[in-house]
Amino acid sequence: MSKQLKVTLVKSLNGRLAAHKACAQGLGIRRIHNPVTVNDTPENRGMINKISYMLKVEEA
Repeated sequence: MSKQLKVTLVKSLNGRLAAHKACAQGLGIRRIHNPVTVNDTPENRGMINKISYMLKVEEA
C-alpha cells in the first residue's frame, strides 16, 4: 500500500489564481480546516508543492 498524506487547507482560496484553485480541487479539498487524505504520488506532490503556502501537510 502506498503512503498517505493528510492535507489541510489553512488559508482561504478566495482571490487565488485559477491554477491554484484547480490544484486544491484536484486534491479533493473543499473547505478550510477540513483534512483530506491523499496518496503520496508525484502528481499529488506537485499539486501540494504548488499551493504549499496555504496547506498543512502531515503523514497519515
